[in-house]
Amino acid sequence: MRTHSIHYMMAALLLSGATPALSLADEMASYAVDVTARVSSDIRTRGVSDSLNRPGAKVTLQVAHESGLVALAEFTTVSKKEFLGGDGAGVLLAGGYRFGDPEAWHFGLGLASEMFPGAQFKAPNRFDFDTFTPTDVRSTNYNSQFAVLEIGYGALEGRIANVLSKTYRGANTGGVCGAILQFSQDPTKGLACYARGDHNSRGSLLYDLDYKYALGMNTTLKLHAGYQQIANFDEANFADYGVGLVHRWWGFDWGLDWVTAKTRARELYLADDDGHARATDDSRWVLSVSRQF
Repeated sequence: MRTHSIHYMMAALLLSGATPALSLADEMASYAVDVTARVSSDIRTRGVSDSLNRPGAKVTLQVAHESGLVALAEFTTVSKKEFLGGDGAGVLLAGGYRFGDPEAWHFGLGLASEMFPGAQFKAPNRFDFDTFTPTDVRSTNYNSQFAVLEIGYGALEGRIANVLSKTYRGANTGGVCGAILQFSQDPTKGLACYARGDHNSRGSLLYDLDYKYALGMNTTLKLHAGYQQIANFDEANFADYGVGLVHRWWGFDWGLDWVTAKTRARELYLADDDGHARATDDSRWVLSVSRQF
C-alpha cells in the first residue's frame, strides 16, 4: 500500500502550484501546448519517494486554452518494488477550468486520474481472531481519482483534492493494516487496525499550499506545505514540507529542493528492497533538471 500523492500526482495542472503557461489575459493565441521533460535524483510525491530513493524521469504534456480550459497528461517512472507487479510507470490525466486574475485572486476546478499500469498487491482484508489467522485475501490496485479545488492569490496557490475512487493509492484495510502487521515489530498495532473492520479510503482529503518568489538573476524560491487526511486510517495521515530553488541557465531549469514528511506510522512507507526494508519517507535533498519544449 502506498498512501502518499497525489502524483498528486500533483506536480502540474491543478495538482501543483504551477500556473498554466497561457495566462487568462493572453489574447495572442487561442491555446498553448507545452511539453516538459525532467530528470531528478528522486521522484517524490507529497514528500515520499515513488522511486525507492533512486533517480527518475517525468514527461508532462499540458494544453491551456485562452478560455481557461486546461488539460494535462504526465508520465513518470516509479519503482516496481513499491508499486508491485507494475510496469514501473505512473500516469496522470487531468482536466479542468481556471478563472480569475493570475496577479490577484484566481480559482480552478478539475478532475484527475492517477494510474499505475499493471501494479497491484494482494493482502488479507480481515483477521479471524478466533483462529488467529488473516483471511479474505484480495487484490487491490494503486489507481486513484480526484476532484480538485484550487484557490490562489498571485504566487500563493492552495489546493484541496477529494478522493473519489474506492481507495487512495491502495489504502484499504488490507493495504494499511497488512503493511503495519508486516513491518511493525509490535504486532498489536496491526491487529488493532484489523479489529476496526474492513474499510476503504474514499473521501480522503489532500491539502497543498505553495508559494513562489522571484529572487532575481533567473532564480526562484519555492515553499511548500501539505497534509493528507486519509479516511478511516488515521495512521496514514501526515504532513509534508519543502523548500527549494530553481535557476534557469542555458535554457534548462536547475532545481535543488529539501523535502521532508512527518509520517505517523513509518511501516506504511517501507518497501521490501531485496529482503531489506527500505524507508521512503526520509528527509532528502533532491536535484533536478528540466526543459520545456
